[in-house]
Amino acid sequence: MTDVVAQVSRPRRSRAKVPPDSTVCADGGFATVWAAGVISALATLLSLVLVLATVVVARHRAASAADLAALAGAVHALDGEPLACERARWVADRMSAELVACDVRGWEVTVRVAVAPPGAASVFGPAMGAARAGPVGNGQTVDLGR
Repeated sequence: MTDVVAQVSRPRRSRAKVPPDSTVCADGGFATVWAAGVISALATLLSLVLVLATVVVARHRAASAADLAALAGAVHALDGEPLACERARWVADRMSAELVACDVRGWEVTVRVAVAPPGAASVFGPAMGAARAGPVGNGQTVDLGR
């Protein structure tokens, strides 16, 4: 009886021998390595696309901030360069941009602003935007009630 119990409790080994040059299990984990490589390539591509999108958004924010800062400065162009540029700086600050340059010539205000992109996109430097605002046509401005 002990021989029967000993045979039952021992795990059975496969008696079929697979020759070493057989193609039954020649995969060796290739599919796993290939899938991991594809996933990492896709993750890298996705992160590059996200960084590029961040740079594009920063560029659009810089252009919008420059446009509005120039318009705000042009409203006060007749009050002198210090007031016009201060108003342009105020608008740029509210739009999370830095006023880099402000120039008032007559009724025209020209501004340049910089917006720093967040995260990994900051290695490309700040996004720049420039705009000019002033009267159109025959030089008549809108009556501001002054």
